[in-house]
Amino acid sequence: MDAVTADTFDSLSPLDGRVVDTFPVRGPAEVVSAVDRARRAAREWRSLGFEGRRRALQAWRRDIVAHLDDLIAVVRAETGKPRGDARLEIMLALDHLAWAATHARPVLRRRRVGAGVLMLNQSASVGYTPYGVVGVIGPWNYPVFTPMGSIAYALAAGNAVVFKPSEYTPGVGVWLQRSFVRAGGSADVFAVVTGLGPTGAALCRSGVDKVAFTGSTATGKAVMAACAESLTPVVIEAGGKDALLVDEDADLAAAAEAAVWGAYSNAGQTCIGIERVYAHAKIYDRFVEAVAERTRELRAGADDAATLGPLTMPRQADVVRAHVADALARGATARVGSTPAPGVTLQPVLLTDVDEEADAVREETFGPTLVVNRVASMDEAVEKANAVRYGLSGSVFSRRRGSELALRLRGGMIAINSVISFAAVPALPFGGVGDSGFGRIHGADGLREFAYPKALTRQRFPLLTLTTMRRTAKVDRLVERIIRLLYG
Repeated sequence: MDAVTADTFDSLSPLDGRVVDTFPVRGPAEVVSAVDRARRAAREWRSLGFEGRRRALQAWRRDIVAHLDDLIAVVRAETGKPRGDARLEIMLALDHLAWAATHARPVLRRRRVGAGVLMLNQSASVGYTPYGVVGVIGPWNYPVFTPMGSIAYALAAGNAVVFKPSEYTPGVGVWLQRSFVRAGGSADVFAVVTGLGPTGAALCRSGVDKVAFTGSTATGKAVMAACAESLTPVVIEAGGKDALLVDEDADLAAAAEAAVWGAYSNAGQTCIGIERVYAHAKIYDRFVEAVAERTRELRAGADDAATLGPLTMPRQADVVRAHVADALARGATARVGSTPAPGVTLQPVLLTDVDEEADAVREETFGPTLVVNRVASMDEAVEKANAVRYGLSGSVFSRRRGSELALRLRGGMIAINSVISFAAVPALPFGGVGDSGFGRIHGADGLREFAYPKALTRQRFPLLTLTTMRRTAKVDRLVERIIRLLYG
């Protein structure tokens, strides 16, 4: 746990326990002050228009690229993830930043819509108005990529942003703001407030116009409760328990490679990572052997040669240990690894024949474990994949039935013959259902999430006036005849 005083807290590296940096704990009054400054700055930011904001966000993107190695170092120091994983995360975030800046105008600009027969004399249009100030509460597992899905899209839509980074990765949040300012942006247009849980709660109650949260389902519910006090709208991107379905005709080598990467990359600390696999009985044994072979090649450690880093949040290691122990106690087989030893550096674990009621199947583990269970059919696989309370994403490997099975899986995003690929496509919306949350980031839906639709009508010429107390029975009969002719 980070060392905390009344006014400051330390960011500790999971690599070696050293203090990365010390940050202020922002209290409610400081958070409200940041929001007030952001509201004033938002007016000028909005006045730049789509083109002006596009140029500003492009300048920010160029600054991040120019100082890429520095940001990679901060991400590695605070999360413990390998440099390659940090680099990949930042690359994806840059792609989303570029997409949001470029597509905000065509997605959000005012456009004409049909007025219909009865309102033939009206010109109708709809456009999207930025909320004003958006509060973003970010996670620690992907401290650049994930919050950028809200920050970049909110800024492109014309809002100012007040960002509360995770207490485990505050340095990344501060780095991003400094880069924005270095690129010519205002520190009030993109503000950062560091602190612990109460700082996030203060942001929810600070008067922001919308909150975008990424984190656990339990914390998401607390955010919703705080925001409900003032009817502040929220976007909730919570946990997942994503499943991979492997059909009898799947490319087993590709499916095994995808399962291992989806399960163990970022030490399994991925909300859209693969935690469960349901493989058809006809190919189950061969698939498990291929996954086991690839899993044995992995090694967790703090050194540069390690393929997996330590867990970023120490108490999550206890969850992983408990899930593995529970599965084994229920009769599961550990094909690779065993119940993890104490500490935050956890070697990968591959479990087979796991009871469907085990925590390793039903609850989010968020660590380097993978469950592979046998099914007699893909109908059984779909049923079991959908039997949890989460509904974030999933994957299907099948040559003939990929699309059919994908459409039957409960979740906001499904990859066919790959894993997690949807997150790298900026045009696609990102989000889930059930205990995985609601609302969307990324894509056109993500841009619209940070602006509300405003409808306008303008009378072009007088015609049938229906909205008058002097409307006659003759007009009513005429309208009725029109309706019967059109819709009867």
